[in-house]
Amino acid sequence: MAMMNSLRKVGPAVQRYFTLIHQNVLSLNQQRWTASLAETRKLLDKELQGIREAGTFKSERVITSSQGPSILVDGSQGDILNFCANNYLGLSNHPAVVEAGKKALDSHGAGLSSVRFICGTQDIHKDLEEKIAKFHGKEDAILYISCFDANAGIFEVLMSPEDAIISDELNHASIIDGIRLSKAQRLRYKHRDLADLESHLIATKDCRQRLIVTDGVFSMDGNVAPLTDICDLADKHNAMVFIDECHSTGFFGPTGRGTEEYFGLDGRVDIINSTLGKALGGAAGGYTAGPKQLVDLLRQRSRPYLFSNTLPPPVVATASKALDLVMENTDLPKKVLTNTTRFRTRMNDAGFTLSGDPEHPICPVMLGDARLASQFADQMLERGIYVIGFSFPVVPKGKARIRVQISASHTEQDIDRAVDAFIDIGRKLNVIN
Repeated sequence: MAMMNSLRKVGPAVQRYFTLIHQNVLSLNQQRWTASLAETRKLLDKELQGIREAGTFKSERVITSSQGPSILVDGSQGDILNFCANNYLGLSNHPAVVEAGKKALDSHGAGLSSVRFICGTQDIHKDLEEKIAKFHGKEDAILYISCFDANAGIFEVLMSPEDAIISDELNHASIIDGIRLSKAQRLRYKHRDLADLESHLIATKDCRQRLIVTDGVFSMDGNVAPLTDICDLADKHNAMVFIDECHSTGFFGPTGRGTEEYFGLDGRVDIINSTLGKALGGAAGGYTAGPKQLVDLLRQRSRPYLFSNTLPPPVVATASKALDLVMENTDLPKKVLTNTTRFRTRMNDAGFTLSGDPEHPICPVMLGDARLASQFADQMLERGIYVIGFSFPVVPKGKARIRVQISASHTEQDIDRAVDAFIDIGRKLNVIN
């Protein structure tokens, strides 16, 4: 703009001369940018081709219906039984949950267009936080747009360079990324290895604070953290305990209170992070529940909370209604357990290798080979069963699997149909005899 203003003060010939130079400079920059982008495209194509050749390319199937035990999948005929969603309680399309979202859309709008501390907090946000705290037996709770954000927002605020974080080596990626943001000492202990955990507690005895960090349930394997022993070590060494309960909240334990309830620990865990985007309506949202002073500090300092838009009102309402349904009816977690037991028993009897806790609805069917897992999943879809093959980098190389997830909304007939398909295809592909 300054250049063009200057040109108006000189003669037409000089204007044409400088305009030509300006156009040539722009053209040269455009050529450089195009060449750079072309080189980047080549690098990206090479990387993608390597993923395809390794058999680990992840295609996204398109669902044309709401989430539920049966779904419509683009390109498939008729209803498909869904066994790979985190919809553990079947509440993602529950009529009361959907209706709550519609009413909130009318009463509170589509969104707040702002962050919480400016003009983005509504009464329903405060009500849900209070309900979450009560559900977990904690003093207070704070909502985030996702549990990934909740994990990204806590460690940097809570832990200083004088402190130490001791984390299970197989914790979720969001925990790992959140810990990286902290200036505390960062140590990893071998997966569910209590001796290794204690060695790190001893080595960090002079730190101001120590925080043991673990998933309540590890999502790829469905195995449960040895939480009782972890809490005992924390008491012995004056440390705190943090658990991520994304694959526990609402459905694990007698009344769905998660891993803490499953072990009967009654409040021994200091901090709980979890999600609203799985069992509790399946939309979005995460939270931290714990001491009031911690929650107050997170509202002042947690960057994902301070700089992300507020959770939309319809999402808040659906999660709140889902939580009501869980607290009012303990039959839902019991149905998850009944269905899980039926699936695991039949699959084990057929000769499949399943990992994970026998009472948890994450049921990984171990296959080993990435191509085999993908091929197996494709043939299951042809049989009307929606499952996904998991392979590197989601799971370690050589440990490819099909991760089956059981829901309270599955019927016994649904479970048996899925197992029958597994058996037929497993024999065809020489996975079982």
